[in-house]
Amino acid sequence: MTAITGVGAYAPRFRISAEAFRDAWGQFQAAGVSEKAVAAADEDSLTMAYEAARRALEAGDIDAANVDWLAFATSRPPLAEEDLTARLGAMLEVDESATRQLFSGSTRAGTRALWAGMDAITAAEAATGLVVAADAPRGDPDDGIDHAAGAGAAALVLESDGPAEIVDRAEYATPYPGTRFRNTGEDETRGLGVTQYDRRAFTETIGGAVDGLEAAPEPEAAAIQAPDGKLPYRAAGAAGVGTDEIRAAATVHRLGDLGAASVPVSLAGALADGSESVLAVSHGSGAGADALVVESDGEVPAETAFEGGDTLTYAEYLRQRGVVTSGPPSGGGAYVSVPSWRRSIPQRYTLQAGRCPECGALSFPPEGACADCNALGEYEPVQLSGAGVIEAVTTISQGGAPPEFAEQQSRSGDYAAAIVALETDDGGESVSIATMGTDAAPDAFSVGDRIETTIRRIYTQEGVTRYGFKVRPADA
Repeated sequence: MTAITGVGAYAPRFRISAEAFRDAWGQFQAAGVSEKAVAAADEDSLTMAYEAARRALEAGDIDAANVDWLAFATSRPPLAEEDLTARLGAMLEVDESATRQLFSGSTRAGTRALWAGMDAITAAEAATGLVVAADAPRGDPDDGIDHAAGAGAAALVLESDGPAEIVDRAEYATPYPGTRFRNTGEDETRGLGVTQYDRRAFTETIGGAVDGLEAAPEPEAAAIQAPDGKLPYRAAGAAGVGTDEIRAAATVHRLGDLGAASVPVSLAGALADGSESVLAVSHGSGAGADALVVESDGEVPAETAFEGGDTLTYAEYLRQRGVVTSGPPSGGGAYVSVPSWRRSIPQRYTLQAGRCPECGALSFPPEGACADCNALGEYEPVQLSGAGVIEAVTTISQGGAPPEFAEQQSRSGDYAAAIVALETDDGGESVSIATMGTDAAPDAFSVGDRIETTIRRIYTQEGVTRYGFKVRPADA
């Protein structure tokens, strides 16, 4: 048996309403979606996966070092060819020897990852698994896929025993090419747009997967793949559930189409809300489906962050997405080679400072001569907590960013640059660090305010995206 022992979910703070699309296009082609979540310029599926995974581990009181099986699922990886579980594992401090698996190529990837995690737990190949699904689909700007496309992530901790057991599962596949696809080299997902064909593919595969379950489910909530806010309800009969059960788990109405994260996020939300029986059914174009039945005692440890804070106009939406930006500035920026950046990953991902062996002063980054006593020696590793206080802050306005940050600034606008005192795990000491603000406007950062760290995109150089910590208001 496989059980879910911790749940985490995350959606970006930005929202855009259906009305904003109607004002821009004269119509809105995502039925049943009132607003959707939008990834910020420094967010992608990897950073959202980190946000959800960190919450799941905290909710389940799980030390990341004890995770021995890690899966990351997305239909839109930020890199087409790279094993992103290596970066995700490093961000979370998962042991380097843990098994890692990447799932992509379909909106079904999230449940495929969950399925593989169940197999690993059942076969005793892993004691603690972590399944993370994150996505931010996109289509042509005037297409229904893009109008529905949201952003979000969910993470589930798996163990052999716990408060929510996965008691049944089944899968089904039959060829329906062209319902939703993205060819090699293309950036936008598209479909043939043949309504009856698409609907038949969706309902047949979902019905086939549910029919394969050992017993007909009678769930309190049904987390069904949601390309828009209408199609899940059209599959109610095929799934053997009512509209009330679908509505109990639905996130599409306020977050949009979450792609490979659609079902995991809805499942996470249903468990967080205390549902004691959940039917989860994914659908991936091609077409295939997974059905899983989860029964819980109603007390699954969960930490979710679904609430939005900033509403975008359509022009701001295009800017955050990078569809409309100003050109790059002239002049060169600071060059940091990939090998040099790689050596700084313990600091940029996990906030590892160092203590001078001569005078005991803290240094960040822990390299070179000690700033206090000028001693040269091997620093003793010291872990920072990710919490602290702003000591100084300024706003970097348009045109003021170094060239390597300009592409992001052209999308996100002004940003805060700050000196923060990050504290050690015990709170007894701190060290000053220069960093960038995120998740809030520059005027939300003031001297003396409490902050917390998260991981975001920093910039891209030589085609390699650098990820690292930024800070946000502690109550963000």
